[in-house]
Amino acid sequence: MTHADSVSTALRHAETHCAERGMRMTPLRRNVLALLVEAGEPVKAYDLLDQMRSADGAAKPPTVYRSLDFLMGVGLAHKVEALNAYIACAHCHDKGGAELYICGKCGSVDERHGAPEPRNAPDGFETDRSVVEHYGRCANCQ
Repeated sequence: MTHADSVSTALRHAETHCAERGMRMTPLRRNVLALLVEAGEPVKAYDLLDQMRSADGAAKPPTVYRSLDFLMGVGLAHKVEALNAYIACAHCHDKGGAELYICGKCGSVDERHGAPEPRNAPDGFETDRSVVEHYGRCANCQ
């Protein structure tokens, strides 16, 4: 399978994921997700914007951020808070957490499923999204 095939497969899966939830994957959202998948690493919003501007010149910061918010809301992307960057979700999940393992040396980010609900949440607290970030060195950098 080529990288283009994997991007195409990820986008088809995302379309299905959204359709099953009654949500629409607009061309702009699809483009933002495609850029995240193609990158295969954390990407800053303004880097996405630059890539989109070079393609059609019309992209503006609010539209990119709205697309990223949508993608995070439906479980197709995560924000890596420590890097102020975004990655495509490797698992496409609605609820539940993601655990991100961030290498401080090479900057790689590896995603794993986290607990569906934080174990120490206050009574009655309903989590919309949860991302736990672990910092250290990946196997390649040790």
